[in-house]
Amino acid sequence: MQDSVSVSVPYGSRRIAEPVRTETQPARAAMDRKRNRVGTAGVLGLFAAQVLMATCIAAVALFLPVGVAALTITGVLAAAAAAAGLAGRQQVADLADLAELHDRAHR
Repeated sequence: MQDSVSVSVPYGSRRIAEPVRTETQPARAAMDRKRNRVGTAGVLGLFAAQVLMATCIAAVALFLPVGVAALTITGVLAAAAAAAGLAGRQQVADLADLAELHDRAHR
């Protein structure tokens, strides 16, 4: 009896795992393709943002020396990044407060 169970369980496990693997393979391949497209779109978006910043520097350089224009645009970007970071930090703090309230309510 013990021998038949020790042989049957691995055999049954393989019989179940193989069709599951076969069925999930196309979905896994589709997800890989989508992930590659999203990654490519992100890289191209980053390039577009860099070109936009260079264009902004060139536009400001029409009125100011190039170095001053570059520093001005860099300062504006740094201020925008700081503001976005502070806003994100506040949202995380709000979520932590919400999670704490949720935990208290379910005790």
